[in-house]
Amino acid sequence: MRFFFFHLMPYAALDPDYDQTHKSAWVTLPNSYYDPEIGADLYNRYLDELEYAAELGFEGIGVNEHHQNAYGLMPCPNVFAGMLARRIPKHTKIAILGRALPVLSNPLSVAEEFAVLDNVTRGRIITGFVRGIGAEYHSLAVNPTESHARFHEAHDLITQAWTRDGPFAFEGKYYHFPYVNLWPRVYQKPHPPIWIPSQGSSETIAFAAHPDRRYVYLQTATPAVMLFRYMQAYRNEALRMGYQASPDQLGWSVKIHVAETDEIARREAKPHVEAFANKFLRMPPEMLLPPGYTSIESMKRIQEAKKTITGGARTMEQMIEQGTFICGSPQTVIDQLADYQRKGGFNIVMAGLHYGTLPAELTRKNIEMFAREVMPALANATAPASIAAAAAE
Repeated sequence: MRFFFFHLMPYAALDPDYDQTHKSAWVTLPNSYYDPEIGADLYNRYLDELEYAAELGFEGIGVNEHHQNAYGLMPCPNVFAGMLARRIPKHTKIAILGRALPVLSNPLSVAEEFAVLDNVTRGRIITGFVRGIGAEYHSLAVNPTESHARFHEAHDLITQAWTRDGPFAFEGKYYHFPYVNLWPRVYQKPHPPIWIPSQGSSETIAFAAHPDRRYVYLQTATPAVMLFRYMQAYRNEALRMGYQASPDQLGWSVKIHVAETDEIARREAKPHVEAFANKFLRMPPEMLLPPGYTSIESMKRIQEAKKTITGGARTMEQMIEQGTFICGSPQTVIDQLADYQRKGGFNIVMAGLHYGTLPAELTRKNIEMFAREVMPALANATAPASIAAAAAE
């Protein structure tokens, strides 16, 4: 099992009563709720937590991209990766999960930024490409019906910029460049690893599993029963296209809390993970899924997940039962992760050890206990061969 520490960087000081007059912490929440003095403290604290995780031996640390909301204060993940690149241990990877390609006006600048980071870190960058959830299309005024086409075109432009000798011309429907001639070239060959985080879109699974790509598929924000289904969908897609997917091509992003006992862990986590689910994550359907954003088939899948992710109020106990939150003593967390790995067939865990309003001292404790007591116990755990065999039947 491979472990990465992931941070959302929420505005943890959000007024707890904001939702009395506002539907969501996304898009339309007035920025008068943001205090720059508090925000500056949070940014520096969160960077310290990422650096601490790197020092404790995680294979990598993860940052991501969201716009105009209190849920995640990282509109520019490459900037955060750059701040971390020279400060963390020289073996630690930085996973930038991701860049929301369809909302970009100039994907070539992303190719350049990743190439710089790849050189500075001597090949420790993992790139993540996403379409971005529906709220980003509201925030950045991009037509959601163009989401898939813009994603594929931006992806092709970036990967060609990384792998082809320049200069060459790129002429697409959305992006037009008479000269693509990347300086610097990427350090890793043929290019940095590409991971594809998703909530379960069938088109995204097929894209990631294609034999010309074989990208890591990272399932996010999903109850366990659906996680297993999406992991199997990836394996089935790979087999349909002529190869057997490796467990290293599959990952899960999940919130986790570890403490001395199950009782202590639940007591520590409860108000903060419920704030995450019911204050920060909540959004109306039209923000999550604007018209034209996804296909009918994917809409059905996402709507099923949405009932347990962005819908009505949820308790910590419900989240634990659903498998969207793992909480307990080190042994409880070890047992649950091992069980999910056996059933899901993934090797990569993107551990969300900070969430919602979890304070600094509990976050640091959570990171430390996970790194020192959970990770060593699962370091040699791998998904069973029977998972892949079942996909072939």
